[in-house]
Parts: sequence; C-alpha cells; structure tokens
Amino acid sequence: MTRPPLSHAVSRSAGLAGCAALALVFSLLSPPGVDAQAGPTGSTAPTTLDLILRGGQILDGTGNPWFHGDVGIRDGRIAAVGDLSGVTATNDVDVSGHMVAPGFIDIHSHGDGRLMHEDPRYRAAPSLVAQGITTVVINQDGRSPWPIRDQVATLVERGHGPNVIVLVGHGQVRRLAMEDDVDRPATSDEIERIRELVREGVADGAWGISSALEYNPGRWAETDEVVAAVGEVFAGGGVYVAHQRSEGSDPMWYWPSQDEPGPPTLIDAVLETIEIAERTGVPSVASHLKAKGSHYWGTSHTVIQLIESARERGVPIYGDHYPYETTGSDGNTVLIPGWAFARGRELLGDADASNADAIEAVLAVEEQAVALRGDVAHEIRRRGGPDRLLILSHPDESLDGRSVEELAREWELDPVDVAFRLQSEGDRSRRGGAHLRGFSLHEMDFEAYASRDWMLTASDGGIAVPEDGFVHVRFYGTFPRRIGHYARDRGVLSVPHAVRSATSLPAQVLGLKDRGQVREGFVADLVVFHPDDLEDRTTFFEPHQFPAGLPHVLVEGTFVVRDGELTGALPGRVLTPTEDRGLPRLP
Repeated sequence: MTRPPLSHAVSRSAGLAGCAALALVFSLLSPPGVDAQAGPTGSTAPTTLDLILRGGQILDGTGNPWFHGDVGIRDGRIAAVGDLSGVTATNDVDVSGHMVAPGFIDIHSHGDGRLMHEDPRYRAAPSLVAQGITTVVINQDGRSPWPIRDQVATLVERGHGPNVIVLVGHGQVRRLAMEDDVDRPATSDEIERIRELVREGVADGAWGISSALEYNPGRWAETDEVVAAVGEVFAGGGVYVAHQRSEGSDPMWYWPSQDEPGPPTLIDAVLETIEIAERTGVPSVASHLKAKGSHYWGTSHTVIQLIESARERGVPIYGDHYPYETTGSDGNTVLIPGWAFARGRELLGDADASNADAIEAVLAVEEQAVALRGDVAHEIRRRGGPDRLLILSHPDESLDGRSVEELAREWELDPVDVAFRLQSEGDRSRRGGAHLRGFSLHEMDFEAYASRDWMLTASDGGIAVPEDGFVHVRFYGTFPRRIGHYARDRGVLSVPHAVRSATSLPAQVLGLKDRGQVREGFVADLVVFHPDDLEDRTTFFEPHQFPAGLPHVLVEGTFVVRDGELTGALPGRVLTPTEDRGLPRLP
C-alpha cells in the first residue's frame, strides 16, 4: 500500500492532536529513522520524544509562509510537526514568538583547515553555528587536500560541529596531473588524467568539484578542460561550484601596464559557467556573484538576464552571494601591484630592500613611475574608489577609520600619491604600509541578486575566533544579515524566501534527500530565531561579534547553540553521496 507522506497526515491537523491518534499515525507512518513506540489506539501511554520545540512559527524552508506548531525530535530526526500538545518529551523548549527553520546550508565555506584542527574549539566552528549554519560545503576555489579519503577519515575521526560536504578541487587535480607545470593549457593526456583524478575523488566521497578560474593554476585552464573535469561528476548527481574567471571588468591578476588588453570580464565569466553547465548537465553555481569596481556597478542586471535566459532553456545554473559591499577575507587591500616591489628591488640590486624603499626606487624612474601610477589608479577604481577605501590600521593611529579620499583632501594629494605616502610613512616592511579594506561592491547589485529565486546564500567565510584579528564580517553575520536586514527590514525579498535560499534551495542543488526542510522524517538540523531581534552585530573594526536573536541551533538533534550560548558539541557528520544524497542523475 502506498503511504502518504507524514507531513500531510500530521503537520496541521488538529484532529490528530490527541496522543492516541498521534500514536496511531506513528504506528502506521513512521518515517525512516523514527521508531513507533505506541501500540494500537488507546492501548499505551503517549509517545515520548527526545525533544519538542513548542509553540513556534514554523518556516518549513520551501518559501511557504510560517504556521504555528510544534516540532518533535527523536533520534536526531524530526518525528512530528504540528500540534503536539498531547505528546511528552524528555526535553521541552518553549520557542513561542520565535521562528523554527531548517538549519542553514553554506554552499561556499572555507572552514576546511579548522574543521580538521586538533583543538576542538575550532572544530566546533563557533562563528558558523552561532549564525545558524548546520552544514558547510568545503574545498572551495579549486583547492582540496589529496587524497579526499584521507581528509574524510580525519574529519570523521576528530568530529566537528556542523555537518560537512567535501568537493574535489580542480586546481588540486590539475597540479597533480601536470606536475606543477601549470601555466599553460593542458594536453589531451593531461585532461584524461584530470578526469581520472576527479573520478577518484568522487569515489572517495566528494559531492562534486570546485574551481578558481581567476587564480593559479585554474586561470590557465581552457573551457574544454573544465567541461571534461566537471562532466565526471554528472552520473553521481554531483555539483560544480565556480569561482569564475573575473568578478568585474577584469580579473584580479590583471594590471594595465603588464598584461595584454581585453582580459575576461564578469560577463565573459558568467557565459563560461553557463556553457559548462549546459554542456555537462551538472548543476553549477556561479559563486559569490559580484559586480566589482566603481566603474562596473550595475552589471548585475546583465548577469541576471544571462542566467535567467539560460535557465529558461533548461540549463541548471544558479548563483550564490554574501550580503556585504566588500570582498577579501582579512581586508588586506594592497593598492600597489606586486610587480613594482620586485622591480624596485632589481633597481636597487638589493633583494632584502624594504617595500617602501623598493617603491621609492620605481618612482625615481620616470617610465616606471608612469606605469606604476596607472596601475595604482586602476586598483583604486577596482576597489570602489578613494571614498570607499578605508584604513583599518596604520602605525599612525590617527589615520585609522579614515578613507583615502579624506586623506587626499587633507594632504592635498592625488589618491594615487596617498597610496605611496601610506607606504613610505607607514609600516615600511608591509606591502602598502597600512591595513586597508576596499568596499568595491554596491548595494544596487546586491539587492538585484538577492531578489532572484535561484540565488543561494553563502558566506565565503571560514571559522574565526577572537584572537584571529581582522576577518571579514561574513565569518559571523552572513545568514542573519540576509534574513534580518535585507528581507525583514529592507523587503528586498520575503523572510520565507531568504530562509529558502539558505535551506531547501541549496539542498535541492546538492541533492540532499532529507535536509533543508522542517518535515517529518528529515534530519533535525534546525535554527530557532526571533523574527524581530535577529541581527548581525559585526563591524569591520570589531568583527568577532556573534549575532543577536538566534537562541538555538541544532545539528542532528543536538544543541550546538542553546539559550544563546555555544555548547561546544561536535555532532556533525561527513555527509556522503551514497548515504545522504537522493537518486543519482541518469547518465
């Protein structure tokens, strides 16, 4: 007999509120992993669960509006959703006035190293779980340890707070196949070796593949090579997460004085990702989508048109982003290009010359100075303009918190000359002389991306602790900010759809069979937050601040945050395609 899903039988039916009726439902329709403990109707005591979250506003993760109800958990799974007033539990938590949502799935995380750290404080991933992240997808930007099976074994042995999904790094297998002779296109034999290595990684437990086509060694890979590598994850239902070739008018490696004109743009990069998705059939994520540089703001509308046109013809293309106007993990923006430091030391004949002395030597040669000034002006524009370049720290503390534009006015200098003065009067051993952060993105592009229903939320952040110094605020606040600020306060999208972008949508892209929704039989990865109080409290000068309004987070039914306090628990699993993914894609 075909049984209806338990959600239709229990979730909102007041007629099943009584314990006897609920016992009957459990005996007939127990989902996988939930044992029916009650006998025939009226013959036993009420079913006892491990935990009930009572009286919440349930957001199921699909984009539907919330509804009042309780969530019952047993053995790490959601056993029932609805009116559980007649059911007892070992542990009852009143969540009245709070929303209960699926745990957030971070499809682009850099938690890799610290999730395998010997210190459990790092493996508990405090900055991640405190913002509601219960599953992270790691080995991003084409980087991964090798072999994958060793990484998986270490993760399993040591334990960690959130669940973990691993990818194969395209850059890693490219280096292995080409023996570090990577600054060129791969040969046909090398491409075949890359494919073999991807298959090995998938066999070892990887869910798909990541790339970084803006960085070495991925920048030298031709599209056909990437298609060949990505195609190897198709049969198993894999995913492709792409750091694309460019995020603005040009890649970060491009300097006008050194490189040929016509470098790839964001538009070129998105077209390539669409092509890879179309040729392979693999769900592909254009990761941390941007429109970088003050001269490139507004390009998000073209990107959206390209992606939506591709989706209309059946291409499995998605995007993800984080809700901040600045890039770079530690904000270490350097306005002076690397070539200038090397050239200056050559001119001085001193390989140990300070960064400041090296730049002064370049500026003393007219032809070199012209080239350098042009490159610095280009970088200032690419980083958002002088008014959006903020000094985080400088030996002269009176400069901290001020912009390059402010200093240009005060010092009566061109912004390019401000960059040189910061180097000469700052920390002469530090490239740039000061710690700067550039706000190279614009709100208009973020809001345009955020409103699209194919856009996922992703942190692009790692695991942080207070002694780490400056980190990007996305390490702590990405998910609360998107829901609390952009959905609730700004109305860029609805709160249910902001939650969907972090739960059922990434679960759909990844093929997770029983996560991403508040639904009977699904794993109890859950977040409880207050709809009015949820707030990202980080700042760029004090980034190590946990969000407000998020009292409870559960991973596999275990509290990793309870009553607003980190528990240090390590209940997360390494999710494997064989156990945690739905049916593989047909070849």
